[in-house]
Amino acid sequence: MTNNKLLINNSRNIVCIIVGTRPGIIKMSPLIRECEHRGLEHFVLHTGQHYSPEMDNVFFRDLGLKLPKHHLKHIREYVTHGAKTGMMLMGIEKLLMEERPRVVLVCGDANTNLAGALAARKLHCIIGHVESGLRSNDWRMPEEHNRVIMDHISELLFAPTEETAQNLRKDNVRGKIIVTGNTIVDAVMQNIKIARSKSTILLDLGLKNNSYFLMTIHREENVDNPYILADLIECIKLVIRFFKKEIIFPLHPRTGKRLKEFGLTERLDSIKGLRIIEPLGYLDMLVLLEQCAVVLTDSGGLQEEACILEVPCVTLRENTERPETVLVGANVIAGTNPRTVKAAVEKMLSVARTWTNPLGDGRAAERIIDEVQKVLKDDVSGLPC
Repeated sequence: MTNNKLLINNSRNIVCIIVGTRPGIIKMSPLIRECEHRGLEHFVLHTGQHYSPEMDNVFFRDLGLKLPKHHLKHIREYVTHGAKTGMMLMGIEKLLMEERPRVVLVCGDANTNLAGALAARKLHCIIGHVESGLRSNDWRMPEEHNRVIMDHISELLFAPTEETAQNLRKDNVRGKIIVTGNTIVDAVMQNIKIARSKSTILLDLGLKNNSYFLMTIHREENVDNPYILADLIECIKLVIRFFKKEIIFPLHPRTGKRLKEFGLTERLDSIKGLRIIEPLGYLDMLVLLEQCAVVLTDSGGLQEEACILEVPCVTLRENTERPETVLVGANVIAGTNPRTVKAAVEKMLSVARTWTNPLGDGRAAERIIDEVQKVLKDDVSGLPC
């Protein structure tokens, strides 16, 4: 702990909150609000990993948050994982050296968070990993690499559930494990009433409650594979033909790019009953999700939000790092085979929406900031890392 103590003597008693993706902004928003509520000195560092306004700045506006103090530029110019992560690592390190925070909070599994954790580790900051312990056990996923690495270099491991805490124990991590609940519950509970009152998305799209399916796909293992992406297009055709419901499909920039590269755009555009729309802001997406009959997605965040809002979910992957949603009956793993997906939708249409939310009680941010304040106040020589 000698290096940690030396750094603490030269650091400032403040917290750095790192974001860079849509899920990260949403899940960190309760922590930002909690810091503001307590008057805890902090700043937000945005890596710029998400590069379109619809997937980035609009979420700060929707969530009523101040724009980040720091925003890295030109990150989107680097297209490979290594190059993008490396550039974020350099930018974050420079800003951390200037600001000298004592605690750095990262959330989730995106490259943003890996870069932030690595930069903080090298500078001997105290790292708090929000949403730690998630495991898909699918080594094809870059997110899985990131989760495991971050969990092994963080001092404070904020596990959302007892199951994720058990994953950490099995991995023999060195940091302190604290079960807090998931901040996504905080975010949904804080924002759903605002969304219902402010969003006009159902009126704008001419939709009625429970009259449509919602679908999103963006995961690298799905959209970067032309054969899997083609299968997902067939899933859309079969689901619309069998269930006679419209599918609303906010098109992620990555997915749109791959459709063009693989020559699949026209095949998708030709499907009757599929409505492709631009990516939505958080409040509009919450309402669209809450009022759909079923959501089909490869998004981890949407699996969680659907579970919280009592919306049946079909996961278009072979696995999930959110198994709690499956165990309570809110979610089913369908893969990308059209027949399997059709069967999963049929099952979830008949499920009773009476499951108990396993992800927390909406007070995760309080518990996390409680731990952070202990670190800021106390001698940290007892921390494991």
